[in-house]
Amino acid sequence: MGTIMIRCPRTGRAIPTGMKANRDAFRCSPVFFGRTLCAVCQTNHEWFSGEAWIHDRSERDRTAARPILR
Repeated sequence: MGTIMIRCPRTGRAIPTGMKANRDAFRCSPVFFGRTLCAVCQTNHEWFSGEAWIHDRSERDRTAARPILR
């Protein structure tokens, strides 16, 4: 299980939607729209499931372990 994430259209930052899903189940789910209050810009963002992604702890741990390439 991971958190469904979207990108804030004002700031470009990744924000959690407050919803959780299994990555494979989310990929196979029917198209849907959602609305999320952004903690960054304090605006309600409407979003389409095709724009969202699943972020899970193991992914964050793998990303943190990678060196930053410039």
